[in-house]
Amino acid sequence: MSVDPVDFLGIDRLLTNEERMIRDTARKFVRDRILPGIEKWFEAGEFPLEIAPEIGELGLLGMHLEGYGCAGTNATSYGLACLELEAGDSGFRSFVSVQGSLVMFPIHAYGSDEQKQQWLPRMAAGEAIGCFGLTEPDRGSDPANMRTTARRDGDDWILNGNKMWITNGSIADVAIVWAQTDEGVRGFLVPKGTKGFTTRDIHRKLSLRASVTSELIFDDARLPGDALLPGVQGMRGPLSCLTEARFGIIFGAMGAARACYECALEYSKTREQFGQPIGAFQLTQEKLVNMLLELNKGSLLALHLGRIKDEGLITPQHVSLGKLNNVREALAIAREARTILGANGITLEYPVIRHSNNLESVLTYEGTSEIHTLILGQAITGLPAFGGNA
Repeated sequence: MSVDPVDFLGIDRLLTNEERMIRDTARKFVRDRILPGIEKWFEAGEFPLEIAPEIGELGLLGMHLEGYGCAGTNATSYGLACLELEAGDSGFRSFVSVQGSLVMFPIHAYGSDEQKQQWLPRMAAGEAIGCFGLTEPDRGSDPANMRTTARRDGDDWILNGNKMWITNGSIADVAIVWAQTDEGVRGFLVPKGTKGFTTRDIHRKLSLRASVTSELIFDDARLPGDALLPGVQGMRGPLSCLTEARFGIIFGAMGAARACYECALEYSKTREQFGQPIGAFQLTQEKLVNMLLELNKGSLLALHLGRIKDEGLITPQHVSLGKLNNVREALAIAREARTILGANGITLEYPVIRHSNNLESVLTYEGTSEIHTLILGQAITGLPAFGGNA
């Protein structure tokens, strides 16, 4: 077997023909539709909403769900699509993760038949957009103590509170919002235009700029009784959604890492100093080798967790291990790649600083690195170290 300077271990051979086809389809879409415009969108702080139906047409929205116009692929294929999308930009993988794992998944798993019929086919086609309201301004890593409330008023619900750092917030046609009730934490479908529901975009971001990030504001927002997700109660609901989204990040982070590594590798062979390409210098080769090691190890880890998930054996702790390792290593690869590019590494002419900035957000959202460390710490010791137990 010949050595591939990117897929050094021949991980591609471990994929099925269908998985390769899905991976290649997503890769071509990124090459044809995302990369030509990403510098402009990132610099302008815009997400091109017109691309959403194209993503739906490819079958990438809710692709790991069955029925209702969803593709019904295996988890590994979903992960591979996330990897390719994030090789383009984290904003597009975030869009697909939020739509499929944080909004469509809870409707599919916990919604009524009417809710599924109303939203899932349109969301799978990219004709309707969703967002996921869990994080609050002062309750980022402690959602169980959220302040957003929903109280009964006859057959209706009255929703009050704020959600912060919400991807797709202002462009969403429906928000999945988690709130405290007399029955514990419950999920609600809040359509755009609901009286008392407003959004406010977060500007001046230096990360995830090609992604819409918003605050959701609920001021006596009145919802009908059938807005409630009937199939789940308590924190199990939102946490199960986070596990789905975190799984996609395990793969996605390796896409960003691959893009940075490929850029640095190519640059090292063409950029000359002292009369020779910088790739001929020992220190540059050490950087490239270190990047190669972590890229291939992280890709193997992602694939392994994908296979475990497809067997139905994956746990939230497995996902925490994958998310913690792969995002941390992807960020290290991006930073190392930037040093190879020197001053060119800080411009949008190359993808490295964009990926590096994006990964700073990925390191924090869907559970910070500290939270995933404590999840793993509890898993191996049996001793919780959160909050007052620290």
